[in-house]
Amino acid sequence: MPAIDDLLKEFPQDSRDTLKKAWGALPESMQKELEGSLKYLPGDLARWKMLMDLALPNFKIAFAEKHFIAIVGPANVGKSTLYNQLIRRKEDRAAVSPVPGTTRVNQQADAGLFRLADTPGADAVGEVGQQEKEHALAAARAADFLVVVFDALQGIKRTEQELFDELNGLGKPSVVVLNKMDLLSRKDVDPVLERTAANLRLQRAQIVPVSAKSGQNLDDLLIAIAKAEPGLLSALGRALPAYRWRLAWTAITGAATTAAAIALTPLPVVDVIPLLAVQSSLVLGIARIYSYDLTPARARELAVTFGLGFLGRTLFQELSKLGGPPGWLLSAAIASSTTVVMGYAAIVWFERGEKLTGESLAGLTKALTGTLINALKGLGSRKPEKASLEQRLRETLESSPLAHSRDALDQAASAGDSGTPAP
Repeated sequence: MPAIDDLLKEFPQDSRDTLKKAWGALPESMQKELEGSLKYLPGDLARWKMLMDLALPNFKIAFAEKHFIAIVGPANVGKSTLYNQLIRRKEDRAAVSPVPGTTRVNQQADAGLFRLADTPGADAVGEVGQQEKEHALAAARAADFLVVVFDALQGIKRTEQELFDELNGLGKPSVVVLNKMDLLSRKDVDPVLERTAANLRLQRAQIVPVSAKSGQNLDDLLIAIAKAEPGLLSALGRALPAYRWRLAWTAITGAATTAAAIALTPLPVVDVIPLLAVQSSLVLGIARIYSYDLTPARARELAVTFGLGFLGRTLFQELSKLGGPPGWLLSAAIASSTTVVMGYAAIVWFERGEKLTGESLAGLTKALTGTLINALKGLGSRKPEKASLEQRLRETLESSPLAHSRDALDQAASAGDSGTPAP
């Protein structure tokens, strides 16, 4: 039977370090339970590694350190104005003017959530322009994350396309910002967004329209950053309490889609290990978003409080007897719904110190499972590819009203406590 240390040796060093942190943060009782499950692992560990690779992004939420973000793009698109909106201290502000080339060298400051760099225009020509581009690209290469800014009025020409391709070639997680949207007439907003997305070969939803000058839609930018880089979620939550639910829902959505993908894997019992890892990391990550300091004693308490595995297995057995949806669909929907409920239960705990009752947990899980089953039925009766499943679930969860307000969950939980069936 492989031991935990033997398993960790099978992973690259970066993943191994992350997994060690995750393992060390688990309560001793959970460690023993997982160690006892190792006997179910396949001998070559290949499928185990695949499952754990699915879970790794969720570990970032719980254990990531401060990131370095670089704002890059052509000259005079508003990079410095956006930089000034995000940094903490006025004395760190960058000079801003309508004259192209005002920013000649990189400038860095602490944004509280992360370290941030303002860069010169990366599209200038001539000897000075080439030097400025090198400064910008050096910052981009050193960064953990890129915010690529373009101008809504200038549009995307060949030089912008070439710059975007060059930045994409660095392989960094990034978001694309279209600035100066406040200068467009209302009728021009949609056509400009459509053209920008088409010219950059992106989906329209991948473009974040903002006004750096007024601060319009900067919260959408922060949410987009959090979606693209899970490690930033907890930092954003600590710094922006007003957006904690949206940030937490982003974490919940990511964990729920991962849980569903894990549930597709035909490994009886083994899938409980990475599922527990995903759900435990989700709870720890939400704790960081809500600035809740977990001690080992509290972590053990939470592991008991939010242990929804038994509830999920019971629900699977109940629904299987009724016939109807295929087994893969039930497994994916239940794994996803129990993960969502675990995240919500953690939020209630961190905000109010309240433990949801078993009736509330069961009612919420059944209601969400029904919703997700209906959403997944469109994929057909055959087990889908992991990417198709994740996309359908992510679209369902992100388009849900819960992405902006958790009122429905609060009402359903209250109904469960009062003995009224959850909707």
